[in-house]
Amino acid sequence: MEANRTLTQAQSAELECETLADLMQTDEFRSTVYAFLDLVQRRSKRPAGAPNRKLARPVTRIGVVGAGLMASQLALLFARQLKVPVVMTDIDQARVDKGVGYVHAEVDKLLQKGRISPDAANRTRALVTGSVSKEAFADADFVIEAVFEELNVKKQVFKEVEAIVSPECILATNTSSLSVTAMAEDLEHPERLVGFHFFNPVAVMPLLEIVRAPRTDDAVLATAFELAKGLKKSAVLVKDAPAFVVNRLLLRLMGEVTAAFDEGTPADVADKALRPMGLPMTPFVLGAMVGLPVAQHVQESLHTAFGDRFPVSQNLQKLIDNGVKSIWDPASVTAGKPVIPAETLALMSFGNTPLPAKKCCAARRTPWPRKSGSCWMKAWWPGRRTSTSA
Repeated sequence: MEANRTLTQAQSAELECETLADLMQTDEFRSTVYAFLDLVQRRSKRPAGAPNRKLARPVTRIGVVGAGLMASQLALLFARQLKVPVVMTDIDQARVDKGVGYVHAEVDKLLQKGRISPDAANRTRALVTGSVSKEAFADADFVIEAVFEELNVKKQVFKEVEAIVSPECILATNTSSLSVTAMAEDLEHPERLVGFHFFNPVAVMPLLEIVRAPRTDDAVLATAFELAKGLKKSAVLVKDAPAFVVNRLLLRLMGEVTAAFDEGTPADVADKALRPMGLPMTPFVLGAMVGLPVAQHVQESLHTAFGDRFPVSQNLQKLIDNGVKSIWDPASVTAGKPVIPAETLALMSFGNTPLPAKKCCAARRTPWPRKSGSCWMKAWWPGRRTSTSA
């Protein structure tokens, strides 16, 4: 860029060609080509482990349990991409109205941006309705829950839904870390339950984890993969293990960064430690985006399963208990100069073993790749459009 200021257009074009030629010889370029052409273009068309697509059942009506932000995003995605009726439920009318209102507002934004026609906007709005009664799921072919991340809550939801829907209706969970097998334990038809884990923001993130429990049958799994295809998502089959694949990797990274911060490493040093990986968003910013309570809950699940490999931050818990939603002041992040508010700092306590920038993660013996071509990371970190089978 600096050289181009004094070059002619021809000289600039020649320099660009030379630079591009050099870049095309790097590991980063080769990794990106592999991620896009091999993983996204080829493998996503034939997901490993997917049953014969002929086993898939038709889905003509969808139910969404919950009307919060994630549930509302799911409802919009289903209606817009599959063009089938979607009904949302929640515990009171105010929540239902808020969820449906969110969908309608997002449709209006798409219309204003010219990304959807007036007719398509009207049809999409009409497809999404709400109810305070789960009886609305009586004729649904597919019902997905997006409620609070607590196993007993989800089990109760499925118990109520199963009493209403047909035996052929598929039940899905959007859990980010809980056991799908445990959720299915008390169902009359445990073979109908499948994990269907989206990433936030739903409309942008291409990856979809499909989780098969031991008793999930092939027809249910095949339907899940066909739905993913209709939603234009890159689906991967993952094992029913704590946090599955993506969040297990993500929280390993974020846990190390947060642990370094808790031990006394300056916030800006800890938060920038993963910059060599070429990620579009730092861990602290991402934590605020997904929600500190959600990140902490997943970390606790992983800590229970794997011990100190996944440390649980007491500082984060203090922030959550006091209703703090971000380590950084959001306005300072927008301005490009992140700052921790004084009242947030006052809630936390720190150790006296800070790590210098070059050793922030290396000193903790964390074997993370250092090159920005580490494409497995780009599969799910917000802002990246590639996806892998991890």
